[in-house]
Amino acid sequence: MAGRNGGGGAPTLESVAARAGVSRATAGRVLSGSTKVGPQAREAVLRAAAELRYVTNRAARSLMTRRSDSIAFVVAESEDRFFADPYFSQVLHGAHGVVARHDMQLVFAVVSGDDVERQRFERFALGGHLDGAILVSLHGDDPLPRRLQDAGVPVVLSGRPFAHESRTPLTYVDADNVGGAMAAVRLLAQLGRRRIATITGPLDMAASVDRVDGFRAELAAHDVVDAGAADGDFSIAGGRRAMLDLLAADPAIDGVFAANDLMAAGALQAVRESGRRVPEDVAVVGFDDSAIAASAQPALTTVRQPMVEMGRTLATLLLDQITHGGEPQAPVILPTEIVRRDSA
Repeated sequence: MAGRNGGGGAPTLESVAARAGVSRATAGRVLSGSTKVGPQAREAVLRAAAELRYVTNRAARSLMTRRSDSIAFVVAESEDRFFADPYFSQVLHGAHGVVARHDMQLVFAVVSGDDVERQRFERFALGGHLDGAILVSLHGDDPLPRRLQDAGVPVVLSGRPFAHESRTPLTYVDADNVGGAMAAVRLLAQLGRRRIATITGPLDMAASVDRVDGFRAELAAHDVVDAGAADGDFSIAGGRRAMLDLLAADPAIDGVFAANDLMAAGALQAVRESGRRVPEDVAVVGFDDSAIAASAQPALTTVRQPMVEMGRTLATLLLDQITHGGEPQAPVILPTEIVRRDSA
């Protein structure tokens, strides 16, 4: 009885090409993740590979292409922060879907401020183990993206670089943080709130700065009082602490914009602890539209940013750089929108 490749052995690239009715070169391009193949040929090759149960020899392919077929998803935070904030898993989910469709591996790394941890990752990245990296949640003017890019490892950032005038152009994907914050304040003003405060994320992050800028810009367009700002560190505990501090400084606060949903959830706790009601006494608006927004009590009005789509876009831009080379692409800014629930 004939084997899967017409003989008795394992299927080969030649047998996949023959079954698909294409050349060996075309089959090789499809199975290496190239986008320079027509949709009909691509579908035929993938169907033939599945029918023959062909498995790419990654080691051999790496020798031929000088690529590792691996991309890193790097979060510049502690493990505790990564697992506590659903933002990261949603972006990772979007990126993984795109990378998997290109038959590549997604390597996950949490790289906090620890120098030893960072040096270990840099050695791994610069040792030829990665074709590119998605960098998430960078703080300050982090040198990591430039070090990788200068060494020939393509990078794409989630969020704009903290330094506006970066020495090296960097590709990035972001949400409209300024516009989203403005929409949150506009809603609070339209609801009749007149003393509005904000709970910020760490101000060494571009997203936090942009949301504060949007908050202040929209306040200036309305007859409302800036009731202050407090750093909530993008966490529930930080949001609770910040809200208590704001209420202690100005007990007449009647609206608050929290720069993520975790801090907004903490703010809800603090408002209840102070004997006030949401939204009757204090209206609360968050940012992200993560799972916690719908499950909060009361359910949280928030600014939705398309986190899964951000992950898809990050991976797509990086794969394009890896496949085609060239200069970093123009930034992609994805739209945000208000999601009304019960807190405002």
